[in-house]
Amino acid sequence: MQARIQLVAILGAAVLLLTVLELVRRRRLMERYALLWLLSAVVLLALAIWHSALATISRAIGVIYPPNALFFIAIGFILLLLLHFSSAVSRLSDQSETLAQRQALLDERLRLQEQPSGDSEWGSPLQLHSEPESESELAPHAEPASQAGSSEPGLRAESKPLDLAQRHLD
Repeated sequence: MQARIQLVAILGAAVLLLTVLELVRRRRLMERYALLWLLSAVVLLALAIWHSALATISRAIGVIYPPNALFFIAIGFILLLLLHFSSAVSRLSDQSETLAQRQALLDERLRLQEQPSGDSEWGSPLQLHSEPESESELAPHAEPASQAGSSEPGLRAESKPLDLAQRHLD
């Protein structure tokens, strides 16, 4: 490998490694994603420095010019990263859909509990659990309406959706 090409490969891999380390240090790249980037940068740097290893690998995979083998290995790491990120995006998409469904169920339950008659206009098919028997079951951390402080008149325990949502998620 020519000295100029080897120098460019070393500088490119070193810049990649330092960039990943700086992104992790600034907390702009999470550690679990940084591992693949760090691994690829270290392998590319090692192969750029260790010319005989790159020549051996290039002969083993049938590439005549060793720098082309370095690019081939880099493209392999890029494909690995794309696969990893695609699986992460798929998992997050499923989690987002599940959270949206849970939020819709909690909103419906809250709306049903806040209605004076207790029944919705469509019946109650989304109601999975029985209605709470007391205000303390609605929001265990809130004071009952009869004991509510005078600083917030008219505040009722069931009007605290965060407590209600937390109870249903636990």
